[in-house]
Amino acid sequence: MKKLNIFLVDDHKLFREGMKLLLSMQSFVNRVYEASSGKEFLDSLPIVDCDVVLMDIEMPEMNGIEAVREAMSRKSGLRIIALTMYSDDQYFNKMLDVGVKGYVLKSGGIDRVIEAIKSVAEGDFFFSEELQESWNRRVSGEVISEQGAEPIDSKIDLSSREMEILYYVCKGLSNQEIADQLFISKRTVDKHRANLLLKTGCRNTAALIIYAVQNRIINLE
Repeated sequence: MKKLNIFLVDDHKLFREGMKLLLSMQSFVNRVYEASSGKEFLDSLPIVDCDVVLMDIEMPEMNGIEAVREAMSRKSGLRIIALTMYSDDQYFNKMLDVGVKGYVLKSGGIDRVIEAIKSVAEGDFFFSEELQESWNRRVSGEVISEQGAEPIDSKIDLSSREMEILYYVCKGLSNQEIADQLFISKRTVDKHRANLLLKTGCRNTAALIIYAVQNRIINLE
């Protein structure tokens, strides 16, 4: 892997300084840029060459959702990871809609952030295990009571469109090739592919393909 330029966008100075120090110590990191708001990030975007962006959500002037939307309209190839304290579905879905390639919770620690950066830099998606656990609880029909949780077994529910995209992923097509095949936008494919990873609990595309074949969801013969 080539050395990466990282752009860290967060309004908390202490967090930025700590994260910048930790990232600067990594052998795969070339330089860490920083901004305290979405607006400051956008102002710097034309003159900064960055490989991966770590984007907070709640910030003054312009929040992360608005910043990602605008940034992607200017540079559609940007690889952006949401780095946030929010695990709520509404934030996750909104960030996914505007084009992030990863979603990592700040509570996960630096190792999780490093793993996310490497995955996204290589063109894959990455989501915190905490998000996948939350998804698994919802789709399994987990019931919370005073006595604790009582999980109800349930198979992963994939839509017909997700099944189509999963088939082409297993055939080795890129997101753009899948979009052309199905006459839909690449952004739509990105979102479905991200949802497939989240639903299956897979960390990357290779794991997703193995999962689909081993569980006989997709037959490649």
